[in-house]
Amino acid sequence: MFSNLVDKAFPYSAPWDDEPVELRLSSLDENRPRVAWVYEKPDTSTFRYRVYNMVEALRSSADRQLAGSWFTRAEIPALLPKLPGIDTLVLSRVRYDAAVGGLVAAARAHGVRILFDCDDLVFDTRHVHLLLDTLDQDTRTDAAWDWWFAYVGRLEATARLCAGGISTNPFLAELMERVVEGPVAVVPNFLNRRQQEVSDRLLAAKAQRRFVGTGPVTVGYFSGTPSHNRDFAVAAPALAALLERDRDVRLRVVGFMEAFGPLARFCDRVERVPLQDWLNLQRVIAEVEVNIAPLQINVFTNCKSELKFFEAAAVGTWTVASPTSTFTAAIRSAHTGRLARSEEWDAALEEAVDLVRDPSCYAPLAEQNAIRVRADYGWDRCGEAIVAATLGPT
Repeated sequence: MFSNLVDKAFPYSAPWDDEPVELRLSSLDENRPRVAWVYEKPDTSTFRYRVYNMVEALRSSADRQLAGSWFTRAEIPALLPKLPGIDTLVLSRVRYDAAVGGLVAAARAHGVRILFDCDDLVFDTRHVHLLLDTLDQDTRTDAAWDWWFAYVGRLEATARLCAGGISTNPFLAELMERVVEGPVAVVPNFLNRRQQEVSDRLLAAKAQRRFVGTGPVTVGYFSGTPSHNRDFAVAAPALAALLERDRDVRLRVVGFMEAFGPLARFCDRVERVPLQDWLNLQRVIAEVEVNIAPLQINVFTNCKSELKFFEAAAVGTWTVASPTSTFTAAIRSAHTGRLARSEEWDAALEEAVDLVRDPSCYAPLAEQNAIRVRADYGWDRCGEAIVAATLGPT
């Protein structure tokens, strides 16, 4: 494990808390094409990647082709007077209600282009059963069915009002095109500036050590929600086998995890770490040598973003992942990471442990991967894609 990469936890505060609505409204007065994002309420997951990072990238770009700002559903009344000057309205994972319906009607009356943005297959009720199974929900109760059909149905109602969309990858874009009324562009998830600065500092600390850790090799699983039991189960038997045969390996589980299955008997070598803010998540990822991203393979998981790969690569941590469409596109070669089908996790984990025990091989791969993900997923690298997605062909 790479312990003590930094002296203490990074100080964290949500940067969007410092942006009052008056300031965000004034940014739409600039003399350039204007795009407004609407999200229900700021959070550290979808809002950060699909709204805040987008606006930050536009505001920080050298050419400033667009003026961009974001608003919550509660701020729709304040946004309405600005609609005559807005070119594009992006509804990001916003459930339909009367306020959303009124916003769409007003935007149409002013000729505003309306787009739907989503990072998951949660906008088509035809996939609700698959979603519940994948997320290990209790399908025996009416409550689960009622909640998920209501959630997905309201997102679908919003999407069907939109003239096009934006998604995180081509697989999801194709499915979104069946719901919205026009073409869907792809803007991948990417790092924001602060996340990248923290990652640069952590990577530099590992490089200074030439990627030589101390103590046991640590495999990390970073679970963002409590619904990944079945995904984790894809790799759990192989992890148990690895811990059985190699006493110098540990497992770190960060976030939510309910079912450990065959790993329960190795509790003395399984470290539980609470859910982290998105800056200190980079720190706890950097401290492990191997990051794992096991997923079931189905339509829903093929829509998932590759962020678990690039967040790890940004801090010089090697990834073993299931071969979904996005991981396959991101992990392009054996020098980038390791794709593992369900029957290959034993071999993949053993190869990864052997690799990190040889810093002369591990170090150059980690450094090259970090350079590449900054080029593909850096905070200042997706501006052109955002402009093309929001303004459309010129």
